[in-house]
Amino acid sequence: MTKTIVTIVGLALVGFIIWWFFGKHETESEIADVAADNQSIDVEVNGGYSPETVVLKQGVPATLNFTRKDPSSCLDRVVFPDFGINQELPQNETKEVKIDTSQAGEYEWACGMDMFHGKIVIK
Repeated sequence: MTKTIVTIVGLALVGFIIWWFFGKHETESEIADVAADNQSIDVEVNGGYSPETVVLKQGVPATLNFTRKDPSSCLDRVVFPDFGINQELPQNETKEVKIDTSQAGEYEWACGMDMFHGKIVIK
């Protein structure tokens, strides 16, 4: 009986891990507000990024305002490899990150350990 219970629990855990890493998950997306020839959006850093996907208008200067609430050292930096940005995110402070919107496309960002990700869509 014990072997059966252990086997069932083990299979359930394997299934959960596969779902967690390879399953499709809903991501929060938000379009930046454009005002006075500038666009900005607030991104909360708390166990990940919210919103995870940011939509920006091409050719309009953009600012992403990151506010880190999570004490984890993994989320203490945000890295935009396509833009050459590696910005420190002090806890409970808002940091502005300027984004070049001259080229349309999809660009990813990640935490310093590349465990949490987000995406910018410029169109």
